Amino acid sequence: MDISTTLIQELLDKEAIRDCLYRYCRGIDNADEAALRSAYWPDATDQHGAYQGNADGFIHYALLSLPNFELSIHQISNILIQYQTTSANVESKFSAIQRMPDQNGRMQEIFIWGRYADYFEKRNHEWRIAQRTVIYDWLTETPVNAVNKSELFGVRQPIGGQWPTDPIYTVFK
Repeated sequence: MDISTTLIQELLDKEAIRDCLYRYCRGIDNADEAALRSAYWPDATDQHGAYQGNADGFIHYALLSLPNFELSIHQISNILIQYQTTSANVESKFSAIQRMPDQNGRMQEIFIWGRYADYFEKRNHEWRIAQRTVIYDWLTETPVNAVNKSELFGVRQPIGGQWPTDPIYTVFK
């Protein structure tokens, strides 16, 4: 392989890693199991705050919680990829906004800032997370009132939701 082909492959691989990170965000925000599973290898592990274990367990844990959320938005930035041809250490910053009831049923809004420390592997030409450690940098919890999204947005339609009713799953068809 000549140097230009090698560099092009590296760029393609890095873009595939970023795409995987973005699929994770869609999966966690929309309670989309297929998107979440597509971000992890079946034998992956995840150290994710209160959850420590295999990725399958984390996905199950998340999918039980997410239907109770009024809102979940994850954003990823500052993606640093230490690339090797079949593996990569990837640090990415995230911010998350989540609205959900606390233990007493009162609505709260949580802002979380942190980093994903991910070990990616390329298997059969596909990049996915093999190991994830979530590093938390800041957290703010604020009590809020529940909202009626139809009243809040009025004529601003469509309104986002979770899989399978979120408009993103039909708008491109």
